[in-house]
Amino acid sequence: MNISIILKQSCLVLCCLTILLSCKSEPQTTYDVIIKNGNLIHLEDGSVSISNILINDNRITKIISDSDLANIQAETIIDAKGKFIVPGFWDNHTHFRGGDSLINANKNFLKLFMANGITTVRDAGGDLTSSVLEWRKAIAKNELVGPTIFTSGPKIDGPGGTWAGSLEVDTDETITKALDSLQSIPSDFVKIYDSRISGKDYLKVIQEAEKRNLITSGHMPFTVELDATIDAGIDAVEHLYYIMKGCSNSEKEITIKLIDKEIGFWDAMPLLQSSFSDSTALKTFEHLKSNDVFVVPTLHIGGVLSYLDKVDHTNDAYLKYMSDGIQQTYKGRIDRVKNATEKQVTDRKALDTFFGKLAYKLNKNGVSLLAGSDSGAYNSYTYPGISLHKEMEAMVATGISPLDALKSSAYNGAKFLKLDADYGTISEGKIADIVLLNSNPLEDIKSTKDIFMVISNGNQHTKTDLDNLLTSAIAN
Repeated sequence: MNISIILKQSCLVLCCLTILLSCKSEPQTTYDVIIKNGNLIHLEDGSVSISNILINDNRITKIISDSDLANIQAETIIDAKGKFIVPGFWDNHTHFRGGDSLINANKNFLKLFMANGITTVRDAGGDLTSSVLEWRKAIAKNELVGPTIFTSGPKIDGPGGTWAGSLEVDTDETITKALDSLQSIPSDFVKIYDSRISGKDYLKVIQEAEKRNLITSGHMPFTVELDATIDAGIDAVEHLYYIMKGCSNSEKEITIKLIDKEIGFWDAMPLLQSSFSDSTALKTFEHLKSNDVFVVPTLHIGGVLSYLDKVDHTNDAYLKYMSDGIQQTYKGRIDRVKNATEKQVTDRKALDTFFGKLAYKLNKNGVSLLAGSDSGAYNSYTYPGISLHKEMEAMVATGISPLDALKSSAYNGAKFLKLDADYGTISEGKIADIVLLNSNPLEDIKSTKDIFMVISNGNQHTKTDLDNLLTSAIAN
């Protein structure tokens, strides 16, 4: 046989042996879940890439291209071709409340959140803390289907505060006691309400919480100026009334009238609205931004409550999920509208329009927004679950981009609670709270409701599973 032929054959055998040995040196890796060929939306910049997401132990282990899948196996493979992948949604302002008789009705809300792809909620204060903590443990153990719950526990307010279960403060000693109590729960942030607390005690609560490295959010007594609240160390301002106050070129004068009780909260609204100043607003926006203060616009509930006189909610699709007890709590707001003067009703609608413009300006000037529904008992026809999607739609209706509306949910929510190492984006190492959508929310924000699958707490919930959750949530 020709020597050159023998050499060629020997080389071929060696090459084959090398390939076989190299294959054996790269054993197949097995994961719990592979999400394959999905359109991954990167919330950091709005880019989209076709990606494979590898999950183990409820963590995103790797994100790779299709060419890297040859030696990878998984117990579950999800074909996400044509789907759009985002982090599980966060509702950054909800309430579990209403007393013992409404515990089961509030527990029912957990199904509504999950059925709408909301894998995390921020409970902004209520009187059912012990139940909330029980649900949180049961959810973590997969004994109960529901979102991860971060809670403030009871609100802090002054003596005779509006909401049941509030921690009432009026001295340095009671402020210390209240913060000690919240830390013993432990609460995830401190929520301050404004119905009875004095301006001095309000600022003191924020300052003392800051010393303890606690996260704070809240309303603001109108006897306090917004700059003072920011300087005290507030981390988030709930609702836009207080931001509007800080954008008025007459804030000091109006505040004095409020301190002297010449006018009340609602009397101040048209005065603040008419004295809005672009130059003052820009300074306020910069102050908020430079101090990393988040703002929770709650636009959807504002619209619902402003038009209670015009909209018949008796045929709302989500009303059937609200128990009779929950629906009874709606009566207070409904009656206030019935008894309001024509001017009060008109002013409320004008304020709602104004707040939409204000939210847009905040976003345009780089202030971080948090999407929150304010859903729960007493907040008429603002339904847990679906209202978070309505909130993002309301943001986009003001001119805010779909990307920024999406960021105001999980991305900013995780940053606010200082949990962005674990949540907020689809990234390696983060918890695998994931929603697969059938259509692109960057093109139409209403696509956030077009859910194909929800992955949370190690479970995959198909569209059928989510529909069954809704069916089981219908109130008896």
